Amino acid sequence: MKGRILVVDDNLDVLQAMTLVLKPEGYVVITATDGQAALDRLRQGLKPSLILLDLMMPGMDGWQFMAELHQDASLTDIPVIIVSGGAYPAAEIDSLGAAGYLRKPFDVPTLYSMVEKYA
Repeated sequence: MKGRILVVDDNLDVLQAMTLVLKPEGYVVITATDGQAALDRLRQGLKPSLILLDLMMPGMDGWQFMAELHQDASLTDIPVIIVSGGAYPAAEIDSLGAAGYLRKPFDVPTLYSMVEKYA
């Protein structure tokens, strides 16, 4: 079995698609529909190998989630790949402290390539 991946996205279709493509590859996929739910799971002891994070979500968005994540020393070592439909400059993604950026819609081989580096 490969690593655990926390997928954070408000779009249920995206959560389902990520699960459908990652689970058969041996990853354990845990999902959350906003940043607060993801943060709560992490603070309750979930230790994923990788977080796949959407930026645009209601409630706690990806920017807020990243700020909170970096405030907690026990969570800062978890790599985060931003998975978003928005076009963001590399400098903005870098400023978030993200390990990578995958723009929606993405192709599955690119997703696998990025995920394999961390999970």
